[in-house]
Amino acid sequence: MPDESQVTSPCRGGTGHPYACTLGADDVCQGCGRTRDEIVAWRTLPDDERRRVKERAAARVEENGA
Repeated sequence: MPDESQVTSPCRGGTGHPYACTLGADDVCQGCGRTRDEIVAWRTLPDDERRRVKERAAARVEENGA
């Protein structure tokens, strides 16, 4: 079933980012900043929750200097 969400994934795969889909020791993606649980749940999340995940992930990336 195709993903019909209007909120796109923050995954950086396909953009040449060297850390796409690479989890660090803290189980956070070094590319997009999502946690392992957020990545797994992404396809089933409603758009409002996806937006919250993207906000948290962006904050993690900024905090870590990525």
